[in-house]
Amino acid sequence: MAGAKVESYPSDVTDEEWWFVLPYLLLCRENSPQRRHDLRTVFNAVRYVARTGGQWRYLPREFGPWWVVYQQMRLWLDAGVFETLVADVQSIVREWAGRKGQPTAVCIDSRTLQSTPESGARAGYDGAKRRKGSKVHIAVDTLGHLLALTVTPADHGDREQVGALAEQVQQATGSSVDLAYADQGYTGPKASEAAQQHGIRLEVVKHPMAKRGFVLLPRRWGVERSFAWAARFRRLARDYERLDSTLKGIHCIAFAILMTAKLINTALTST
Repeated sequence: MAGAKVESYPSDVTDEEWWFVLPYLLLCRENSPQRRHDLRTVFNAVRYVARTGGQWRYLPREFGPWWVVYQQMRLWLDAGVFETLVADVQSIVREWAGRKGQPTAVCIDSRTLQSTPESGARAGYDGAKRRKGSKVHIAVDTLGHLLALTVTPADHGDREQVGALAEQVQQATGSSVDLAYADQGYTGPKASEAAQQHGIRLEVVKHPMAKRGFVLLPRRWGVERSFAWAARFRRLARDYERLDSTLKGIHCIAFAILMTAKLINTALTST
């Protein structure tokens, strides 16, 4: 059903991106009788919130009722729509870059997001960062594409999540990965053994003995760049979500937006 014309925002999906992502978003027919709101408008509203970080109840009225947008986003997240989209795009982009569709090496890391009153009930204190909040653990391929993600309270150690990340990575790639790069926070036999249980060798990339200022570490910069990409989505500047599943889902939405744009731009420039 066609909705009212919505004012254009920089966060809006392009025509090329829309025709690519539409099959993933159709949990029911686009012209189903129960659909009362334009699907593209709803999707643009989700992108708007992710990009700008605005509150749901302050969503511009031209997008329609905020609760309709939120409910549709939850349906997409529960169906794993964006995880599937990210996995497919990751494989296509790798092949266009002259690589194998599935990686053999990944990088893992975490970052801590400051809690808010909405997320405070599940927050933990990260002593290293001196911050109360949630910790987002990710695994990316060497191009920076998302493969796995978990969310924990900030007081959960990085090493404890290696097994969960390794399992997700192998599920996403068909067990093609045999090497994972990590920083010194993952040093120790428990992390190495957890990765090895899923057929992955954990290699800790250490800082040089003497350093001054920022040092670009081999293989490690890729995952840091991925976090920088995600940080440009203001909804991910802090943990504003009551549910950790929503925080994880918005990360997947952010990477789906980034990776789809990269795919479409590559396709347009190569034709």
